[in-house]
Amino acid sequence: MNNTHKPVSEPFRQRWALTLSYDGSRFYGWQKQAGEVPTVQAALEYAISRIAGEPVSVIVAGRTDTGVHATAQVVHFDTGVHRPAQAWIRGVNAHLPQGVAVWHAQPVAPHFHARFDAYGRHYRYLLQSAPVRSPLLVGKVGWTHLDLDIELMQQAAKLLEGEQDFSSFRASMCQAKSPIKTLYRAEISGTPEWLKLDLHGNAFLHHMVRNIMGALVYVGNQKLSVADFADLIAAKSRLKAPPTFMPDGLYLTGVDYPEEFGIIKAAMPCWL
Repeated sequence: MNNTHKPVSEPFRQRWALTLSYDGSRFYGWQKQAGEVPTVQAALEYAISRIAGEPVSVIVAGRTDTGVHATAQVVHFDTGVHRPAQAWIRGVNAHLPQGVAVWHAQPVAPHFHARFDAYGRHYRYLLQSAPVRSPLLVGKVGWTHLDLDIELMQQAAKLLEGEQDFSSFRASMCQAKSPIKTLYRAEISGTPEWLKLDLHGNAFLHHMVRNIMGALVYVGNQKLSVADFADLIAAKSRLKAPPTFMPDGLYLTGVDYPEEFGIIKAAMPCWL
């Protein structure tokens, strides 16, 4: 009698990576919450599950807070159904609410991880300085009524580059294991009336970009000198730091991954 058993084949599972954009002012942040609170994660998982015909959970490159936008957020998920890429784009978008859309989908290696394989993230903060805030840009651009010296802000921003302890720009509820991060680029450009802060780093602390923006605004209005800003970094404490700035003008604009995964690089939208 032959007792040889045929090996049981593993059920089909495919890992997909999606790149999406969203208007953070329409959601209470990325992370799914209890109840009917609208979040990006809840909306996306619902839409993907409708196309997959099965419950789907997503892993995100980086969670964003209420009011923070994304032009190139990346997630991954696993599914046991066969679908073409357009099903994960046009099909999913048909089930998403206004303010969020998937614009790229690609199958990836089963070991790809949207969060843990990311080695860099890009953020941009848009800021208007004017006596009156533009009503057309509320929720999309940060605002201050203070006059700003952009050259002083540029000098201060450069002090952020490199590996250092960013405790002075860390929210009290931050759950990161270490406040030591590396900023590859910290640059202010534009005009005193319409400026942008670009940050590229290996990782970011909770509220780090908004806290940096708040401190740079103080430098621009000369409430803090460039030397004071350097002292603030060295202090490694939020106790003497300016308040956290509004989320309105903050955008996650890209995530870096090893070339082996072939994750496409997002082009910066012209309106940014």
